[in-house]
Amino acid sequence: MSVVLGIDAAWTAGRPSGVALAVRRGERWTLRAVAPSYAQFLALARGERLDGVPTGTMPDAAALLAAAQALAGEPVRLVAIDMPLAHTPIVARRASDNAIARAFGARHCATHSPSAARPGALSDRLRAGFATAGYPLRTDDARGGGLIEVYPHPALVVLAGAARRLPYKAGSSAKYWPGETLAARRRLLGEQWARIAGLLATRFDGVAEQLPPLAGVTTGVGRKAYEDMLDAIVCAWVGVTALAGKAEAYGDADSAIWVPRG
Repeated sequence: MSVVLGIDAAWTAGRPSGVALAVRRGERWTLRAVAPSYAQFLALARGERLDGVPTGTMPDAAALLAAAQALAGEPVRLVAIDMPLAHTPIVARRASDNAIARAFGARHCATHSPSAARPGALSDRLRAGFATAGYPLRTDDARGGGLIEVYPHPALVVLAGAARRLPYKAGSSAKYWPGETLAARRRLLGEQWARIAGLLATRFDGVAEQLPPLAGVTTGVGRKAYEDMLDAIVCAWVGVTALAGKAEAYGDADSAIWVPRG
């Protein structure tokens, strides 16, 4: 059995981060758990379910790994995080950011520019925490496990075979569909989420069972939580491909962003 932990990490501690856990038994991968925040993921491992608004907290690598092991029944082998990570302090755009821009910029998948302030110390804390737990940052070969940086936008372009980034961010619907009513934009957003969930279901069993029903996602908070959970599942999928040697690392020895090969 293999276990991959995917994290859609917020760049500030005040915002929630999605977490997804994938487990392989035999030749099949299953989505074992998904949560819209660290606290809710830890609660799942305790056999609880936290309702209400997801809240942001400082990440605790050891606690997340222990929770994942409790849910999966086996230690995590690879952690895939959507957050800028590097062996040296991040102060500006990195070789990995520029490599993604060259490879996927034409498909509108360039990265946001990191800085010393965002994610800054939060990135250092995550990387150091996982390294202390035995998961060093990998920039060239992830088949042995460890920690990798991933980016959902180019991964989804590969998964969907799309010409450009998928329009699924809850806060950008007015930009995606200008002139449409709010109700129409929410419907179109839901259609994109259903499409992405369907694509992920071709890679993992259990996606429909673990994600909340779209019909029940009716608030702004609920929509952002759903988006974060989708991103976390995408992170886990990229981790699965990297573990199998089917992803490419864009960057250099200091930082690399992993994207599945098409």
